[in-house]
Amino acid sequence: MTKALIISAAKTLDNIGSMQHCLDLEQRIEQLGHAIPQLHIDPLSTDWHSPEAPLHFRSGCAPIEALAHAHRLIQQGQQAVLICGEDNLKTGYSRHQRLEQMEVYGPDQPLTEAYTDLARQFLSQHQVDEPCFRQIAHALFDNYTLSYRNALSDDFAPELLPNARWHQPITSLFRGVDCANPMVDFKGRLLIVSETLAKQLGAPAEQILEIKAVGLSRLEQDGPEHIETIARYDHLRTAYLQCCEQAGVDFAERFKQGEALLEAYTCYPVVPMAFLLAAGLVDLLEQIPEFLQQHSITVTGGMNLARAAWNNPALNALISMHHCLLAGEERYGMVHGNGGLGYRQGVALLAKIDA
Repeated sequence: MTKALIISAAKTLDNIGSMQHCLDLEQRIEQLGHAIPQLHIDPLSTDWHSPEAPLHFRSGCAPIEALAHAHRLIQQGQQAVLICGEDNLKTGYSRHQRLEQMEVYGPDQPLTEAYTDLARQFLSQHQVDEPCFRQIAHALFDNYTLSYRNALSDDFAPELLPNARWHQPITSLFRGVDCANPMVDFKGRLLIVSETLAKQLGAPAEQILEIKAVGLSRLEQDGPEHIETIARYDHLRTAYLQCCEQAGVDFAERFKQGEALLEAYTCYPVVPMAFLLAAGLVDLLEQIPEFLQQHSITVTGGMNLARAAWNNPALNALISMHHCLLAGEERYGMVHGNGGLGYRQGVALLAKIDA
């Protein structure tokens, strides 16, 4: 079975960054006579409730679903596939337009309240009280902050962190810093090719990652009326196990041994909490603060600090993971995607290739 290889990952945030490496490779591939199907991540402006167009993907799980589709296309004989996302959330919408488009469950059920209800159901199922939840949420944000500082390194400045008003509660369970902050203009491209084309292009092994596996699982229904089923997160566990089994990798063990990186989906604290449980990284919610003292669960600082462009945060994470893996000693990198209120779950495992 042919391998699907990522040979370029590029992005711009608020027009900072460059796509040129990826664009140059795309041009070379086309000059060699290969068409490059483009898989598009829908922007906020796309009606949430409209049918998905062919080769278009929607929700926070969309980039992982697109990666799975690209993986299949390469295995079926396609030589190159491009995943691309663009959403100018900062400059492309008025505040009213942004808020209106984000009311995916109607004006009477904002996402913050829907996720609060979901979190309460989650706590009930695990027999944990709200003070414990808030303690874990604080520990999660501290973990993101450390990763964010490390990701920026010399470019970090204290003023990049949220100011005091973001630390105030916006619901009974969440502060502003606990939620995704999507105010960014984002463009991202992920170029995936076959082994044959990678060799033809002369792509150096040290600049290539393999898509080892992608696990996907989706419930039939989304929305506040389905929180009891979503909050069990059995489908997240299914997606995670499917990914690990396809790859033949015990990710939890590799991660604990320092051989792997992780980018959990951090839109609201309940989601990374559920991931840590589903992946077997902890057995109980109460163990999470201690676990977070030893392990970073994002490479970017999460959606809360690295920010997220509506349906694109997992694409941003895949691009960042590509660069982090190539620059570091770890062999594997896992990226999690969460769609809607959580009814779509996706888990992707990337790996270095042998030189």
